[in-house]
Amino acid sequence: MTIVAAVQMVSTPQVLDNLATVRRLVEQAVREGAELVALPEYWPIMGMSDVDKVAQAEPEGSGPIQDCMAELAREHGIWLVGGTLPLVSPVDGKVLNTTLVYDPQGQAVGRYDKIHLFGFNKGSESYDEARTIVPGEAVGSFAAPFGRVGLSVCYDLRFPELFRAMGECALIIVPAAFTHTTGLAHWEVLLRARAIENQCYVLASAQGGLHANGRRTFGHSMLVDPWGEVKAVLREGEGVITGKLDDDFLASVRESLPALKHRKL
Repeated sequence: MTIVAAVQMVSTPQVLDNLATVRRLVEQAVREGAELVALPEYWPIMGMSDVDKVAQAEPEGSGPIQDCMAELAREHGIWLVGGTLPLVSPVDGKVLNTTLVYDPQGQAVGRYDKIHLFGFNKGSESYDEARTIVPGEAVGSFAAPFGRVGLSVCYDLRFPELFRAMGECALIIVPAAFTHTTGLAHWEVLLRARAIENQCYVLASAQGGLHANGRRTFGHSMLVDPWGEVKAVLREGEGVITGKLDDDFLASVRESLPALKHRKL
C-alpha cells in the first residue's frame, strides 16, 4: 500500500506567504506517512486580479516556486505533484498553468499544462481563464512505483475523454480551484465518475475558502477509490487529507467488473 496526501489551501496574493504555508502543510502530510503529496491549483498565488500571476511567471527549471517544490520533495523523500504554477508562455501577457512533478530526489520528472480553460458567467460571477492563460496541448502522466499517475487540472474534470487518453492509471490527480457555485453542484459527482469509469483512485487537492480577492473556492479535497467511494475529505479551510492506495483492492475491482477490457471505442 502507498499513502498519499492532498494539501488544501486558501492561497493569498503573496507568494512568500503561500510558500511558507505549503512547507508547513507538506511537513504535516509527511508526518502522517504520505509518500506522494499533491498541491492545489494556483497554490503559489491567488492574485487580486487574474493578471497578477503573469508577473510571477517562471521559466521552466528556474525560480523560487520551483525551487521550493524541488526542495520539499528532496528534503522529505516524497513524490510531489505541484498543483499548478504560472510558467512563462510564448504569448505576451499570458502564462501556462502548469503542473510539475518531482521525484524523491527532487528532480523534475513530469509536466502537464492545463488544456481546458475555465469560463463561467452567471449573475455576478464571471471567469475567463483564456484571458491570461495559454492552453496546453499534451496529455500528462508519469510512472510512480505503484503504477501510472494521470495528471489533470480543475476544469479538465468535465472532459472524460482526456482521462481516457491517459491510458490505464492506478491514480489520477486533480488539483483544483473550483468555485463554490460549481463545486457545490458538480465537484464530488464528477470526481466519483472519473474514478468509477477509469477504475482507479482519484486524489483531488483543492483551494477551499474565501480568498483576499473575494473569490470563494469550494474545497472538499478528497480521495476516491476505484469503486467510487470517498475515502477522505476536507470540506473547507487549509489542511491535509491522507489515505491509502490499495493495490489488491484496485485489482479486485478490475477483475470483478472488467469494464476497461470491455471497451469498444
